[in-house]
Amino acid sequence: MKVDRSVFSWALYDWANSAFAVTVMAGFFPLFFKQYWAASLEVADSTFYLGLANGAASLIVAVAAPFLGAMADRGGIKKRLLLGFAAVGIATTGGLYLIDKGAWGMAMACYMVAIIGFSSANVFYDALILDVGHVGVLGRISALGFALGYLGGGMLFAVNVAMTLHPEVFGIADKAMAVRWSFLSVAVWWAVFSVPLWLFVRESHRGTSLHGLPGAAVGRLRDTLGHLRGLRPVWMFLLAYWLYIDGVDTVIRMAVDYGLAIGLKSDDLIVALLITQFVGFPAALVFGWAGDRLGARKGIYAGLAVYVGVCVLAYGMHSEREFYLLAVTIGLVQGGVQALSRSLFASLVPAGHSAEFFGFYNMLGKSAVILGPVVLGLATMVSGDNRMGVLAIIPFFIGGALLLRRA
Repeated sequence: MKVDRSVFSWALYDWANSAFAVTVMAGFFPLFFKQYWAASLEVADSTFYLGLANGAASLIVAVAAPFLGAMADRGGIKKRLLLGFAAVGIATTGGLYLIDKGAWGMAMACYMVAIIGFSSANVFYDALILDVGHVGVLGRISALGFALGYLGGGMLFAVNVAMTLHPEVFGIADKAMAVRWSFLSVAVWWAVFSVPLWLFVRESHRGTSLHGLPGAAVGRLRDTLGHLRGLRPVWMFLLAYWLYIDGVDTVIRMAVDYGLAIGLKSDDLIVALLITQFVGFPAALVFGWAGDRLGARKGIYAGLAVYVGVCVLAYGMHSEREFYLLAVTIGLVQGGVQALSRSLFASLVPAGHSAEFFGFYNMLGKSAVILGPVVLGLATMVSGDNRMGVLAIIPFFIGGALLLRRA
């Protein structure tokens, strides 16, 4: 596949915004919120407020995504909406640097708005894949984005971890200030590497007049829902995706908590997160190539089978070395499953409806990671064993694969 300027500029946005996903969402914000901004609260209270912020932001995006997508398609403004929401995310991420110790309410609000900006921008980023590529190469284009995301997000996260471990080397006063500087570095990184998309990606559909656009978008969304009922491959895929991506996201979000629960050290868990990022870079590229050559479905099936194996191995895990092995294994398939899911869905989307259909795709992605953690938590509580909880995730992968076969 020839990677022209528009394709690379599109993929580079994943390099840009993955810094937020890794350094802020997965890495520092949860720890810093509990230990710095909300240190005066009871542990259970700070956990509740953090969960509330994540849940509320995801719910807002899930509800708004289909409407925003319909509006973007109708007006031909996918890129403008992407950059607008990205600007909101960038500004509020940078704003975390300014928030003083103890101001947990302000930190939570800023974090929520940043998640909304990040996630909403991704609706239009995903949809723009059809403006830079065609069906025969969507797997490799999608994989290039995820691969650059893993590499870029991992590189900045490695620097941020070094800043917090050795702040004096970077001329920073202490660890807390190093974390605040890390948030600011994410904002700068996200902004700088979004510029190529702004300059070199063009929308193929110009759209209609922006006058009366919200009302027209509501009508178009209503038509799309009616249209969707007649597109069995699309809605069956969305149902399968909703199920198996819940399992994938549960593994992503609960892995560190599971490691801590079975007695592993936090430093080892951070290293494992870095390993997953860097292994994910070449693995996503290989999955994209294989998906275009052999079929995206086969690649997704293979990835889901590996996830079943990961859950089984995690059940019997006892050492940091085993956790590192699982981190490598997850890195090999995580980006591949995500990239091939995006490219397969893009190949099913009717022409001229990319953003609104990706609105549904992202809505399901954002609402998916609800059932998995609940099932894991209930299985753990009923059995009294964290290891039983991880086995309870296996049906999500098997059920998703079975539904995908019918799509």
